[in-house]
Amino acid sequence: MQHNNTNSIAKTSNHDVQKNILEVSHLKKTFQIKSPDGKKGLLKAVDDVSFKIKKGETFSLVGESGCGKSTLGRTLLGLYTPDRGSKILFNGEDNSNIPKSKRKNFAKQAQLIFQDPSACLNPRRTIKQILLEPFKIHKMKNGEAKIMELMDMVGLASRFLDRFPHEMSGGQKQRVGIARALALGPELIVCDEPVSALDVSIQAQVINLLEDLQKQLNLTYLFISHDLSVVHHISDRVAVMYLGKIVELTTRDNLYEQTQHPYTKALLSSIPDICGEPREKIILTGDVPSPSNPPSGCRFHTRCPAVMDICKTKEPDFIQTSSNHFVACHICTK
Repeated sequence: MQHNNTNSIAKTSNHDVQKNILEVSHLKKTFQIKSPDGKKGLLKAVDDVSFKIKKGETFSLVGESGCGKSTLGRTLLGLYTPDRGSKILFNGEDNSNIPKSKRKNFAKQAQLIFQDPSACLNPRRTIKQILLEPFKIHKMKNGEAKIMELMDMVGLASRFLDRFPHEMSGGQKQRVGIARALALGPELIVCDEPVSALDVSIQAQVINLLEDLQKQLNLTYLFISHDLSVVHHISDRVAVMYLGKIVELTTRDNLYEQTQHPYTKALLSSIPDICGEPREKIILTGDVPSPSNPPSGCRFHTRCPAVMDICKTKEPDFIQTSSNHFVACHICTK
């Protein structure tokens, strides 16, 4: 792993998109659950997911609520322990099961921006106390000088340092959350629905801030969202998840202009036109199946408008169909 230990938080822009900062292979995360009648079972939140993220890019993860996006992001950060057989490489080092002795060091290199800025800030502490905490935990010097730099980077005046979270707006609190994520100089930031709790006008400001910080600090983002309009604006590549699996992965432009998977087409048909051509409205019938009892074959076949017999019995392989375009669908590869 590499970590910049310079005194300044700002890093020089060294946008090397060829290097993979994160490589995920056959990632699985299963939870034990208990039904109302007392029976135990397994919930496959993330089921055999593989992808790579290049240094300096924004890799977005989209899908309906409950598809496993947030679980995947938190597993990558070591907040959940992945199932046996999963492999997570960060800068070439195996982080599949981070021991406690290394977890603090890894926190310097990978951080999380939470969805709800109100819930992730301690209401009993001032903004100054909140921002100083990472420096105290890691026994780093010059914390007070660095939090002044952080406040300036996220566009907040120093007068906010003496305020409590309830004295700030949602957008201001999310800027504090971003500042806290940047405090230790990470390379990778998992953005877990970072603007979904904000007003639309504030969303644009926060997205623009994230983009500016990425250029300034050479950051890599795993951007988790269900809002495909936001994803279109910020992404380099996009992976679409359904019921714990990635069903389509490609560049942003390919996803929106050369959509292949029926599930992705349905998602895109639900948003306002982006690319200049009206999309056919696709209404999916039925409910999302339970991840504790997923359908056989293709997991989307119970809702797919173009389902074939093979979809009900055989799980599709995740294969490359064109340049930088991967899909798991019998219809797309027949």
